Amino acid sequence: MSVPVSTKTPRQPNLDVEDGIEYPSSDGKPMGETGTHARVAMVSIYGVLDRYFMNNPRVAVHANMFMYYVKGDPKRNVCPDVFVARDVDNDFKRRSYKVWKEGKGPDVVFEVTSRKTRKQDLMKKFEIYRDVLRVREYFLFDPFEEYLDPSLQGYRLVAGSYEPILMIKGGMPSEVLGLELQRFDVELKFYNPETGKLLPSMHELDREIETRELARREAEVARREAEAARLKAEVARREAEVARREAELEVQRLRREVEELRRQLPEAEE
Repeated sequence: MSVPVSTKTPRQPNLDVEDGIEYPSSDGKPMGETGTHARVAMVSIYGVLDRYFMNNPRVAVHANMFMYYVKGDPKRNVCPDVFVARDVDNDFKRRSYKVWKEGKGPDVVFEVTSRKTRKQDLMKKFEIYRDVLRVREYFLFDPFEEYLDPSLQGYRLVAGSYEPILMIKGGMPSEVLGLELQRFDVELKFYNPETGKLLPSMHELDREIETRELARREAEVARREAEAARLKAEVARREAEVARREAELEVQRLRREVEELRRQLPEAEE
C-alpha cells in the first residue's frame, strides 16, 4: 500500500519572502550577552513599553526584530534590542520591520550594550540610526556599568546630528515617549511625569494582578458569607414568623374551645 507524500515545501518559521527575496526574521542567536542583558531588554524595556502602548493601535513596539531599510537588499539590516515606531500599525504579527513597507523608520531605539555589542552600538548602529533611519532618539544602557560612562546615554536627532540628552534630576527625558528613563541598580525604569509614578514592570504588574485577584476573591468570599448570614437571618425570621402565626392559631383555637365550653355550661346546669 503506497502512502501519499506531500510535495509542498514545509513552511520555515523564520522565512519572510517578498518579491522572491528572502528576509530572515531571526538569526537563531540568543538575545543578550547575559541573562541580565536579555531581561533588561525584554522585561524592563520591551515588556513595560509594550504594555504602556498596548491600547494605541498606531504605536508599534518590538524587540530583537530585524529591520530592513533597503528594498531588495536583505543584507542591509539592523536588529535593535527594542524600538518604538509611532504612526505605524501595532501589528504583533509582523515577522520583520521593512522601512519601505511601513513608510518610516523607528522613532526610538534602545540598545542594552555589552562587551560583544558595544562597538557596534557606538559606531555602526549609531551611524545607521542617525544617518539612514533618522531615529529621533537613541538610548544605550550598560546594566553592569562596565563599558559606558555614564552607563545610561541618550542621543536626540537635531539638524541631522545626534546631540547628547542631559540627565535632569536623575532622569533622562524622552520627548518621543513623554517619559523619563531612570537607572535602578541593573534595571532601567520609566517615569511618567504626568502621573508622578514609575511605570510598573511586568513582574510588578503580575504581583499587582495577583494582589487584585486575591482581594477580589476575598471580597467575593466576604460577600458570600454576608449573603449566607443574611439568608440564615431570613430563615430565622421566617421560622419565628411561622412560630408566631402557629401560636396565634393555637390561641385562637383555645379561645374557641373556651367559648364552646361556656356555651355548653348552662345546658349542663339545667
